[in-house]
Amino acid sequence: MAVETQMWTASDGVELACHRLGGLSGDGARTVVLLHGLFSSAEVNWIKYGHAAKLAEAGLTVVMPDLRAHGQSAKPHDPAAYPLGVLARDLAELIAHLGLADYALGGFSLGSRTVVQAVGQGATPRRVILGGMGLEGLRGWLRRKHFFIEVIDRFDTLRHGDPHWLAAQFMKTMKIDRVAARCLLETFEDAKDEWLRSLTMPTMLLCGAEDHDNGSAPKLAEALPNATYVEVPGTHMSSVTRPELGAAMAEFFTAP
Repeated sequence: MAVETQMWTASDGVELACHRLGGLSGDGARTVVLLHGLFSSAEVNWIKYGHAAKLAEAGLTVVMPDLRAHGQSAKPHDPAAYPLGVLARDLAELIAHLGLADYALGGFSLGSRTVVQAVGQGATPRRVILGGMGLEGLRGWLRRKHFFIEVIDRFDTLRHGDPHWLAAQFMKTMKIDRVAARCLLETFEDAKDEWLRSLTMPTMLLCGAEDHDNGSAPKLAEALPNATYVEVPGTHMSSVTRPELGAAMAEFFTAP
């Protein structure tokens, strides 16, 4: 089963990539839209380690955009291409572009943050997975933003042992455009309480046992109206490489 990649155009003219695996594009009732994490891509989070294939084998159509400034999507340097909340806007436009009426949403890290904002602003998925995300990661974004801005600003002077060093190495591996990334970091804001209250659909908090990068996933599960916490092995970086992640996603997304 081959991954299909198509480009589509957002309302501001920015070209964005979307990958699909399994099913038929019009089969909305069996569609899952998955959003990758910061400085990552659909390939790394969902395709490379078999999670998308696991979902497709379960009969789902898996739609995996590369977020603006990531992967195969455009990486404009104009700050005007990065208004507040642009990733949630892109997601809403993609759902409309694909004509999806009955679908599920999943995200990891930044993808989870984007899912929460999209639902808070009107998206209506039947089920939601928030991966690699805790309560503090949603409500305390500004601290994380400054951390990543410092990674970018000190990129060429960081040394092993510095707490910013690993993030810089990942950015190097992913060939991140640092100008575009810095612009994108300014588009996020702390999650609003009403966004959290909007997550009334069945929601799974899926997090590595050693993943504390975005705070407490169990606390976030307790704060949401209809959520459960599921633990898989790994850290924030390694949990996405584990088959347990894809297995848990497939079980949740195919539940009645």
